[in-house]
Amino acid sequence: MKIKKYILFALTALLTASCHDNGNWDAVDPAVGMSSYGNQNLVASNPKTIAEVKKMFENEITYSGLKQVTEYMQIQGIVVGNDEGGNIFQAIYIQDATGAIKIRISQSGLYGPFSVGQGVLIELKGLWVGAYGKEPQIGIYSERPKDGNITVERMSRYLWQQHYKLIDIAGLVPTPLVVTKMNQLDLDKDCCKLITLKGVEIAIADGKEVYAPSGTGSTTVQRTIKGMSNTVLYTNSYADFANSIMPTGKVDITGIASRFNNTWQILIRTEDDVKPAQ
Repeated sequence: MKIKKYILFALTALLTASCHDNGNWDAVDPAVGMSSYGNQNLVASNPKTIAEVKKMFENEITYSGLKQVTEYMQIQGIVVGNDEGGNIFQAIYIQDATGAIKIRISQSGLYGPFSVGQGVLIELKGLWVGAYGKEPQIGIYSERPKDGNITVERMSRYLWQQHYKLIDIAGLVPTPLVVTKMNQLDLDKDCCKLITLKGVEIAIADGKEVYAPSGTGSTTVQRTIKGMSNTVLYTNSYADFANSIMPTGKVDITGIASRFNNTWQILIRTEDDVKPAQ
């Protein structure tokens, strides 16, 4: 009986091993090569620029659709926006020499491993590309139960761990694109990029008004920029600086050039992103 039991055990182990194809990224045990900072097995076998990915999924981005990536392809870039100041919620923005995009992740404290300037390699196969208000995003598929609308949703921390690796990218630094007017930017090409808007005034700033006061009935507050149409300073009421007084006079505003349809929504990352004009 003992001999039969050992033979059965050996056959089971053999069959289990034969079910794994180590040449296929999907078939590899996700625990293998995993660390607290991503999947060390990832390689740039079919690298794409962010601009190329946005072009491939142009229809989904333009019409706020959603489509899954079904072939191996990777993007890499540096982090230009994270949740350090609480104004960007469970997401990071990455940028390469061609463009930028938002990555949605169900995780807090992303600014730790994904500090501004950190390089990251992302495997896109299995993830979904789409948009909200024409802002390009990467995440997972979600369908709203109330109306059946589909949208890009935050991927779980566990799934994200399988799809990224921290890397060094020589020569690519988070230098903001400097403009004096937002109409100098292209809504499609420059969306999600890090920018600095020079020498502008926040319309309602009077030395008393704060960025996003509580009690407004909304989780976000939009502040108009003087002399600019379709451009707002967009602040989450849960941001660390939500109740800080907005500076008066001319300022330089650094932040993510987010968008909702045809309106620019500038997301400052921390309070230090707004400085007296230089």
